[in-house]
Amino acid sequence: MTLDRLPIGQKAKITAVNGEGALRRHLLDMGLTPKTQVMIRKMAPMGDPVELQLRGYELTLRLEDAKNIEVQPLEEVAGK
Repeated sequence: MTLDRLPIGQKAKITAVNGEGALRRHLLDMGLTPKTQVMIRKMAPMGDPVELQLRGYELTLRLEDAKNIEVQPLEEVAGK
């Protein structure tokens, strides 16, 4: 599952950051690294961008960029 499909309020763990070159480096520099817990706090009225909560701060991210981040909902992580 990618981050753009995560429901609001659902917590997940980042499993992979895709993309190439500067885009991937930019996502990693913002703290979106594997094994990081992330939650979608809210979504803009038109659906883009989304506000994330991770590492104790809020981050706004475009949906196009969120499609490059693979996550696993925490309920699935705890169940395995």
